[in-house]
Amino acid sequence: MKVNRKLDCLEDLRSRILTMAIAPGADLDEAVLSETYGVSRTPLREVLQRLAGEGYVTLTENRGAKVASMDLPVVRAFFQTAPLVYSSIARLAAENRTVAQVDELKAIQTRFVRSVCAGRAGEIALENHRFHGMIGVMAVNDYLTPSLRRLLIDHTRLGQIFYRPASPAESLAVRISSDQHDAMIAAIETGDSDGVVDLTLQHWALSRDRLERFVHPDPMPLDIADLKEWQHAI
Repeated sequence: MKVNRKLDCLEDLRSRILTMAIAPGADLDEAVLSETYGVSRTPLREVLQRLAGEGYVTLTENRGAKVASMDLPVVRAFFQTAPLVYSSIARLAAENRTVAQVDELKAIQTRFVRSVCAGRAGEIALENHRFHGMIGVMAVNDYLTPSLRRLLIDHTRLGQIFYRPASPAESLAVRISSDQHDAMIAAIETGDSDGVVDLTLQHWALSRDRLERFVHPDPMPLDIADLKEWQHAI
């Protein structure tokens, strides 16, 4: 088997999970996947094990693989944890970034803006995923970065609703989020750690209400501290 076929399977499954083409909690049939991607069971299981390690799927003995769920306990933990991790990662990124990493972040943002202009929701969500993942790379923290990667899986899945605006106000929010990306890049590039934390929290707040409505019609019963309490996270 060619190595690139295995990698293609891995990358495509990641993309399909992130864009909700495969629903949270869905069973992954090894026979179907093997035929779809033209890979045998052994390399397919290696792919599934890697996806499990990254948080995309769960593996249960004698029951096979499932896409990671997004039930209420998972989503509750997401909303409680996200602002702390995002703000901490942003601060470290401003302190540790390299010129090459900033250039890569700008390149991702260019693709993000292009996708926003084209109105391609799935593509926008994936570029947003790459944008915040790159900030995680800049942070250079072996403890926080894995948490960020796991958060981004659920944020990207939830973000499908944010990037499918149903009103002028929601369309404006998407454009504001793009402008916030530009401001975050500028703050990271100049090493403005306090500034990028503030921008990151504003960025989180912009989408949070719509993300909550996606999973629950009423405000979620979460005891989340006011955003100001997160401003001094490392």
